[in-house]
Amino acid sequence: MRAEKKLPNITSESLKTTITRFVIAVIFSIAFAYIESAVVVYLRAIFHPDGFTFPLSNVDTILQHKALLLTEIGREAATIVLILTGAWLFGRNLQQRFAYFLTIFAVWDIFYYVWLKVLLDWPASIMDWDILFLIPLAWAGPVVAPVLISITLLVFAMIILYRDSYGRPIKASRIEWLGFIAAAVVVVISFCIPGRHITEPDYQSHFYWPVFAAGLLAAIVLFVKCLLKPK
Repeated sequence: MRAEKKLPNITSESLKTTITRFVIAVIFSIAFAYIESAVVVYLRAIFHPDGFTFPLSNVDTILQHKALLLTEIGREAATIVLILTGAWLFGRNLQQRFAYFLTIFAVWDIFYYVWLKVLLDWPASIMDWDILFLIPLAWAGPVVAPVLISITLLVFAMIILYRDSYGRPIKASRIEWLGFIAAAVVVVISFCIPGRHITEPDYQSHFYWPVFAAGLLAAIVLFVKCLLKPK
């Protein structure tokens, strides 16, 4: 009788290694998120002693503290550098590094709000608004929006890492990459538009859910298209 062929041990070991690295990356991201939320606790104590609520009424006061504002912008830039560095160290090839960037970014963003809930009991609702980013302009929107993006990115990352561990990387053409970039730009625009109206009473009306949804759904459709390509 012919002996049954067994799957090579390299496959299972590679998957086990991927899972281990993924778990470590998640732990790293959770700890990093605590650092981020702790900084925000201090900033709110300085600039929002009476509570952080929209519309913001003290933007002019914040703008007068140019040194602190530039320091905060520099911290945000350093955060992206740290995420990129962590992704580079966790991954062993370009696709893995991209997946770990998505992983660290997503877990960091989600647990940033988890830690703020623990430390400040905020947000009271996932529909509460937040200042999301300051580069190159102020980004703003309801908390649920960046969380939805992070959950999507985390799912993308897990699928990419799983496929890569079995030697079946996901392929994307140049046109598809341009589509991903366009989808990301649309999402960023959906945050930057309300970022210009955070001091106005009708600030909520400037977040256009159809624009945000179009960017997010476009990225999901493109990813599924790449995922379903023949081997």
